[in-house]
Amino acid sequence: MAAHMASVSYPSLAGRTVFVSGGGSGIGGTMVARFAGQGCRVAFCDIDDAASQALVAELAPAPVRYHRCDLRDIDALRATLAAVEGEFGAITVLVNNAARDDRHKLEDVTPEYWDERFAVNLRHHFFAAQAVAPGMSKAGGGSIINMGSVSWMRATPGMAAYTTAKAAIHGLTRTLARELGTHNIRVNSIVPGAILTERQKKLWLTPALDREFLDGQCLKFRLTEDDVARAALFLASEEARGITGVNLIVDAGLAQNNAT
Repeated sequence: MAAHMASVSYPSLAGRTVFVSGGGSGIGGTMVARFAGQGCRVAFCDIDDAASQALVAELAPAPVRYHRCDLRDIDALRATLAAVEGEFGAITVLVNNAARDDRHKLEDVTPEYWDERFAVNLRHHFFAAQAVAPGMSKAGGGSIINMGSVSWMRATPGMAAYTTAKAAIHGLTRTLARELGTHNIRVNSIVPGAILTERQKKLWLTPALDREFLDGQCLKFRLTEDDVARAALFLASEEARGITGVNLIVDAGLAQNNAT
């Protein structure tokens, strides 16, 4: 994965302990590689053992650790974060990345499905932040990055549970930024647009949809996972020391015609 050869160096990230949820592949995997390339100690969780173990092997001998964890289980998440801090020290960069943008019809959604989607796409953001905040505070501060989505800004149909969870991340980010700012902990969100991932290409991408995205964007190129990862490096670094409570939209202008 060439992504770990960062084109920009952030000296303030060297030696930091970073945790990325859903870091085995996709945007999360690219973030893991990018942070490793900055000299960070990186831990990540996922449920895809094969992809995660392959990523660790690819990045060796960098200090990168994979922890299997289903984020719907908050006790397991807390135990994972404690294990990371036990090995690497206080987590000072937390990237709440894990999510699944599964499509669902309005008439098919049950209360159980709704709750499960929120457990996958929203709930763990809060509890991960809650778990790492004491260590971040004792370390003198840190950066929490929540992953949003322009899907709610664009009112994308067929995924109401997902867009509602992603809209809630906006409010969560702003509130946590206010609550944790006195501890020098910055909380921001990255809001990706149409990112060309293997999952997207496998499940949904068609030539017509590809053209629709390009036509809707101000910039006429398809965004990659690395475009999002580069934004995460910046927000995690001291170059962004004055930025908190912000939604950083990385969408090539796709949501320009929608309320943001």
